[in-house]
Amino acid sequence: MKNNEEIRKELFELADEKYKKFHSGLCPGTNNIIGVRVPILRKYAKEIVKEGYKTYLENAENNYYEEIMLQGMVIGLAKIEIDEFQEYLKKFIPKIDNWAICDVTISTLKLTQKHKEEMWKFIRSYIKSDKEFEVRFAIVMMLSYYIDENYIEQVLKILNNIKHEGYYVKMAVAWAISVAFIKFPEETWKLIKNNNLDNFTFNKSLQKIIESYRVDQKTKREIKNMKRKE
Repeated sequence: MKNNEEIRKELFELADEKYKKFHSGLCPGTNNIIGVRVPILRKYAKEIVKEGYKTYLENAENNYYEEIMLQGMVIGLAKIEIDEFQEYLKKFIPKIDNWAICDVTISTLKLTQKHKEEMWKFIRSYIKSDKEFEVRFAIVMMLSYYIDENYIEQVLKILNNIKHEGYYVKMAVAWAISVAFIKFPEETWKLIKNNNLDNFTFNKSLQKIIESYRVDQKTKREIKNMKRKE
């Protein structure tokens, strides 16, 4: 198993300077990006899982953006039981400090699909956190794995009552509502017409719905006319 110094050295060798500049622009305030593209990082994570994910996760360092994202990917890719999965996530989630680490990690957490009820209880515990990216984690988990006929009503109720002022929380709520609208338009219409959302989040929700190619022009015109003054 490679040690942290060896892993970091290899990450720098895999870096793409142009991608670093581009991605740094998408993650304002994140100044520790090496510049490794996500597919390459995911491939590297698979190698770590094969070599021994436990040793890696117990000793991994958090000095660079990629080092943190790598941990999230390894947790998602490791073949582990749900209890161990949640324990690793409890340690990992507080390390999330930007939207990209949050969202890319969530895309690898496929074990959630096999343990939806256990994970539903788990992610709900983060909804009322005062930490912006812990709340975003919960929201993006919901929009990724829980917008279905069994959970849609609960998801919409939670989205309607989130009060966190963080920009990345508000954007996640808007994103989730737009996904819900596409999959469950009737239920989501009720929320759009009668909600507790602040004006920014409400208008962003409408904008994301309008931007979807899966929404017809008549509906888009109706949605556009509902925009509030901020």
